[in-house]
Amino acid sequence: MEEAILENYLRQALEEDIGTGDYTSLAIFPAYAQTSVACIAKESGIIAGVEVAKFLYTRLYTSVLLKCLKKDGERVEKGDRIFEATGSTLVLLSTERVILNIMQRMSGIATLTHTIAQTIAHTPCRLLDTRKTTPLNRFIEKWAVRIGGGTNHRMGLYDAIMLKDNHIDAAGGIPRALQITYNFLEKKQLRLPVIVEARNLKEVEQILEFSQPVTRILLDNMPPNLVKQAVTLIDKKISTEASGNINLHNAKEYAETGVDFISLGMLTHSFKSLDLSFITIN
Repeated sequence: MEEAILENYLRQALEEDIGTGDYTSLAIFPAYAQTSVACIAKESGIIAGVEVAKFLYTRLYTSVLLKCLKKDGERVEKGDRIFEATGSTLVLLSTERVILNIMQRMSGIATLTHTIAQTIAHTPCRLLDTRKTTPLNRFIEKWAVRIGGGTNHRMGLYDAIMLKDNHIDAAGGIPRALQITYNFLEKKQLRLPVIVEARNLKEVEQILEFSQPVTRILLDNMPPNLVKQAVTLIDKKISTEASGNINLHNAKEYAETGVDFISLGMLTHSFKSLDLSFITIN
């Protein structure tokens, strides 16, 4: 966990919601009012974001006493208490929606990731996310994928070279796109992974024929039978990844082709948030 990123993220989230003040709470409660609340699950799933709540209530609001009852990655059932917090009524009420929004989203991602990871657990294949995340929320969304048992793909455009169809077509084909890429890396003295998308077996062959090593071949929008052929052709010379139109229903079939990774954008764009709530306790 990168604490500086998390702190900045939480401060911006709170500023967006609280603005000049939580006037509902300010109108009703005096500054000295104290209360206790519990965060509860209203449905079953994999909980995620407990560490975010811990950071919020022990680092940003140090007057709050927090008792964590569940850990990130644990399964929760309807009615389970995730944490209890005691402290300023104004603080707990003004932060309630922000922390619930974050935890519900993270838990939904973790739950979906866990479900798919379990369907491919009998294979060596690893489950990847993508860059199809909500702007400015990538940090917590990819964190949730890890909590759910998935593996993060590149974080952004800065930590890997990924030649996709549009790059390849605009450059004039795979051989030229690769040569230009390696010339650039050498000139800039950069050491970055190079992932290249292949749409058919001919493009796979072009990547294999290139003189310099490619980190991974991304088999894009290929049906499982074609992915299996491509994996056989590559013969473990280069790491392989299948992507495009992979979902909960066909992930097992893709994983069983022998591919090293499958990547699913749906992990961070088509999940269902896990329903959580705050209740006041005595």
